Amino acid sequence: MKQSYDVVIVGGAVIGSAVAYFLTANPDFKGSVLVVERDPTYSKAATSLSSSSIRTQFSNPINVKISQYGSAFINGFGDAMQVAGEARPDLNFHQGGYLFLAATEDQEQTLRENHEVQRACGADVVLWTQEELARAFPHLRVDDIRLASYGQSGEGWFSNTGLMNGFKAKARAQGAEYVTDEVVAIGRDGARVTSVTLKSGAVVQAGTVVNASGPRAALTARMAGLDVPVEPRKRTLFVFDCAKTPEGSATVNQGRLPLMIDPSGVFCRPEGRFFLSGAPPVEDPAVDWDDFEPRYQEFEEIIWPALAERSPGFEAIKVVNQWAGHYDFNTLDHNLIVGRHPEVANFVYANGFSGHGLQQGPAAGRGVSELIIYGGFRTLDLSEVGYERIAEGRPFLEKAVI
Repeated sequence: MKQSYDVVIVGGAVIGSAVAYFLTANPDFKGSVLVVERDPTYSKAATSLSSSSIRTQFSNPINVKISQYGSAFINGFGDAMQVAGEARPDLNFHQGGYLFLAATEDQEQTLRENHEVQRACGADVVLWTQEELARAFPHLRVDDIRLASYGQSGEGWFSNTGLMNGFKAKARAQGAEYVTDEVVAIGRDGARVTSVTLKSGAVVQAGTVVNASGPRAALTARMAGLDVPVEPRKRTLFVFDCAKTPEGSATVNQGRLPLMIDPSGVFCRPEGRFFLSGAPPVEDPAVDWDDFEPRYQEFEEIIWPALAERSPGFEAIKVVNQWAGHYDFNTLDHNLIVGRHPEVANFVYANGFSGHGLQQGPAAGRGVSELIIYGGFRTLDLSEVGYERIAEGRPFLEKAVI
């Protein structure tokens, strides 16, 4: 490790490693990159504990476009991330699609409005009547459903750690340095950050500091005398087995079931021979950064009743695994924050993804790299999700947040 780097990235999970990859992959970038990661096992990283899915079904054009790029990037990931002498990475991308169900007039209206935005962006999403839904997925009880929205391509789930490790391996092969350490202080001289101090005692000079520290983003910002409205929110995921699985019963997509979002907010999707499920918690307080105790009661009290009512295939199920992870939750508007601080321009945020970090990682990493190299966005304009709205207390509205 040197004493000075052009870019120091705080956090080496999927967002930090995506930034490192895109910087070092760009021939216009001639600088040095250091990634500081406190836990190289990533065992508690939001990346590792997520449900690792991607969808284009958002209400805002920029979020649709971010995921469209993410989907294309994931499809070509193996070739892009190939490192000489190593196996070609495979994210095992299952394009099972997302299925949103609407049971109320408001939910129906939201799906219709979202669909107009999605189609205008070229997303492959269709709206189905109750009858069309029943034909496509005959295992579902649909008497209460007014409308369904289904992603026919470009949506699904993939390997979360595969995405992160692929970015990391390629970034390192391209010259990025990784160090196992923890940033404990950030030096600042007026309108610029100047250095990071590590737990090991090392002081590293920095031309630019990128905050990619996930649920700990506010801690990192505060070291520079700044702020960001991000806090850890706990989400518990459950893997369950079915006595009689409905997987394979669909009349679309070769029988494969999608990631279904019930009107109750409960979701589930196939996971090998099992299913993965979760639900928005009834109460959603900020939690301690080290609190990973699952909320076991959510399965019995929220998830199982909703799924059993939706499908006879989900009446006889049993949990085989569960875990809790953290959303890096943006309390202002639940959306990503990608951009420079308006007063401390060499401090760059890549935070607040609120559960969408994996799918938005490729676009966010590319966007941050463009800000650093060119001083502005060159491909997808992410200014709508910059820090300025945070400073102004102006929420960026997205209606399709799960």
